[in-house]
Amino acid sequence: MSGVMGKASEVAIIGAGIHGASAAFHLASRGVKPAVFEQVAPAGGPTGRSSAICRAYYTNPYLARVAYASLEMFRSFADLTGGRNCGYHQTGAVYLHPDADATALHEAASYMNSIGTRIEMLSPKDLRREFPLFNADDIGVAAWEPGAGYADPVATTVGLLSRACELGATQRLYTRVAGLKARAGGGARLSLESGETTECERLLIAAGPWTRSLVAQLGVELPLTVERHYVATIRWHDAREMRFAHADIVGGYYCKPEGEDLYCIGPLTPEPEVDPDEPVRGLDTEESHALARLATKRIPRLKEAVSTGGWASLYDVSPDWMPVIGEIAPGVFVDAGTSGHGFKLGPALGADVAALVMGKEVDAGIRDFTPDRFTAGHTLSAGYGSAKILG
Repeated sequence: MSGVMGKASEVAIIGAGIHGASAAFHLASRGVKPAVFEQVAPAGGPTGRSSAICRAYYTNPYLARVAYASLEMFRSFADLTGGRNCGYHQTGAVYLHPDADATALHEAASYMNSIGTRIEMLSPKDLRREFPLFNADDIGVAAWEPGAGYADPVATTVGLLSRACELGATQRLYTRVAGLKARAGGGARLSLESGETTECERLLIAAGPWTRSLVAQLGVELPLTVERHYVATIRWHDAREMRFAHADIVGGYYCKPEGEDLYCIGPLTPEPEVDPDEPVRGLDTEESHALARLATKRIPRLKEAVSTGGWASLYDVSPDWMPVIGEIAPGVFVDAGTSGHGFKLGPALGADVAALVMGKEVDAGIRDFTPDRFTAGHTLSAGYGSAKILG
């Protein structure tokens, strides 16, 4: 098909992870019919390997609002997508903090409660009474979010994209975009690996770890890096006693239930950089043991658990661990750098991203995530200490 020019699109999206699929869903819901290009299958990259925790526990006010709206979408997913199931389970989540976080946590909790996200503050005494499984000796303050839970990342992504296609979007799966050139008047010309080319008036690049190399073809440098993050899985026969998720900011790990008797455990801290085009190395024994040591220190009874394996995936990380969203060239936009907390934001964030792409009114808070903030010296604060993944 070398040299073949495909039909021009009003909007094209590169990437069918949760962010590309969500943007397509919201665009199609507005009557726009985007063309979605994905080098593998929907959620075939990092999205499909997400731990898929769904929470609205955020320090950044804009992300707190988006995460709250995303939780509402997870709960009403069938109504939004023609009866599809995203596998959402509400479990609640506990967040364990050192005493040094108390002031910031109280301020964040006050805002979250004001917008409808229920956050209950817990003293160490409260924590021991309500959650006796925890060793709370080094915990200064904790929070309980009863509305948190987890979903199926593949089902969520496929559900949004499938509904988008029912509303007029088109999907080009197993179709790699090999080249980009700016288009006169805005937008871009896409060169596909097959040799076909196509043009679009507006382009959204939501390609996760591959975003940086794509935008570089337009002469744009984004300070995004790629990290390998891993997840260990365990089976515990008393899983009914811990049906909730928790994030241990003191210990540096998170844990979430998966099904009836499984848990996923992963680090909350930065990890070494990798090349996104190299095969992702799987979980190794030492990493599994390191997570087990952290979890059993916090929950001694988890020593009874049995390791069942795990996996590793990629995070596209920005310097401040906050998303990078905005226009990088005339008619060309990015939604990337979500730094490991992109899945839980994706469903509702896509509404503002879609509006931004189409030049419509958006929540002004999204403009804080503009790609040029790093050169302007306007980095954003995120999370608590080294646990920036909490946003």
